[in-house]
Amino acid sequence: MQYGFYINEKRCMGCFACVVACKDWHDVPAGPASWIRVKTIEKGRYPNLFVAFLPLTCNHCSNPACVSVCPEQAVTKRPEDGIVTVDRETCLGKDQCGLCLEACPYQAPQFGEEANARMQKCDLCLDRLTEGEKPICVISCPLQAIDTGPLDELRAKYGDVRETEGFTYSEELIPSITFNPKRDAGSLAPRKVEITPRLGIEG
Repeated sequence: MQYGFYINEKRCMGCFACVVACKDWHDVPAGPASWIRVKTIEKGRYPNLFVAFLPLTCNHCSNPACVSVCPEQAVTKRPEDGIVTVDRETCLGKDQCGLCLEACPYQAPQFGEEANARMQKCDLCLDRLTEGEKPICVISCPLQAIDTGPLDELRAKYGDVRETEGFTYSEELIPSITFNPKRDAGSLAPRKVEITPRLGIEG
């Protein structure tokens, strides 16, 4: 079984509630490390504008690059649910290594500001999962733009869409994710509006 994410890009409004809730739940200090980020996508020019928000976290890939490059085997993929975890005590730290960050095209590995910070990242809230609860990002989203669970079930429920604005699917890594994408309509020609001049009134 492989657990993964469903992201409804049409619903995300960029409120960052998921980011705040995640940092609070996992005691991630203020600073650059954030287990979930919200990407802002802006395209086009007036009147053809496109704006979208996309939550991004670890995709718990079927073939995760972070696992294969780690020289200390600090990053592993759980066989029972496919969740990718990190042993921070074993991690060599960003100053001595950082190979996981270089290898991941989705910038899932996160590092704090401290010297030789050890890697940290989303673990799908394993503490909550073992209690039968959803991850904190899911329950904190006011518009229900995020869901998690067995990937087969997510795709059966929401559809199997692997790319969206701001995200490119890797056939090599096979990220465990599906989307309800927000489509860019900026390439459509603007509707032509004809303005009829007002007729003057003669006195």
